[in-house]
Amino acid sequence: MEPKLIDGRAISAAVKADVARDVTEFTQQTGVIPGLAVIIVGDDPASCVYVRNKCRACRETGIASFEIALPKETTEEVLLREIDTLNRRADVHGILVQLPLPRHIREEVVLRAISPDKDVDGFHPVNMGFLLSGRPRFAPCTPAGVMELLDRCGISVDGMHCVVIGRSNIVGKPMAQLLLARNATVTVCHSHTEDLPFYTRSADLLVAAVGKPRFVCADMVKDGAVVIDVGINRLSEGLCGDVDFATVSAKASAITPVPGGVGPMTIAMLMKNTLLAARLLACPPVEPRA
Repeated sequence: MEPKLIDGRAISAAVKADVARDVTEFTQQTGVIPGLAVIIVGDDPASCVYVRNKCRACRETGIASFEIALPKETTEEVLLREIDTLNRRADVHGILVQLPLPRHIREEVVLRAISPDKDVDGFHPVNMGFLLSGRPRFAPCTPAGVMELLDRCGISVDGMHCVVIGRSNIVGKPMAQLLLARNATVTVCHSHTEDLPFYTRSADLLVAAVGKPRFVCADMVKDGAVVIDVGINRLSEGLCGDVDFATVSAKASAITPVPGGVGPMTIAMLMKNTLLAARLLACPPVEPRA
């Protein structure tokens, strides 16, 4: 059985094309250009690449891009003042602080300082609460990108047993919630899970977000499973995922490669969230009376 290769590059390009069309229509109707501000503290090489890619995606979709580059010595207080300024700016609809931050700055404090209405990364506790209650507003971009891949490939998780390896706030936990919202039966595994292969071999859909190169091997995967590899690991020979692609692809019915799978979707979904933020700020939904 030849596995179906899930092409994240092609699908992310289609998502960005849709966003570009919708941005043009939104701007024509409202006179508002959606704006995304990205703050980077320090000069971490990987973070700099991510920020450049985000700015390029903004240009491709017609979203205004504002980059704020701060030295690594920047204090938490100065960063919080910068976020407060962006919270108040009418031309900024989405705010993203590039992670990781220098050690002397508390990520939790910084993420909570971003207005929930402009939290296009979906990490603010308010937006996490919306997700948990089954009413996601800004879903974290990587798990939202996984759902978009599945949707555009015609893969329904309704009734599936989905196993997520990893319980981070960025991927694992929101991934489980998004799958639950689609009527999947979800198991979340982590570093304290005993007999991990017992769970992974029962998965109709397996999401690997563990951060260990080629951690998931063929004997951990059921024949015909859909395998989503969220990991990006930099080795001397290049990038690889958390899944041993060479062996697992022989058993999977569909699989994402690394690179070129989930990775490109993260930025595409960020563009989608930024447009949504602009729409919500321009036309706030009317909350029903109690």
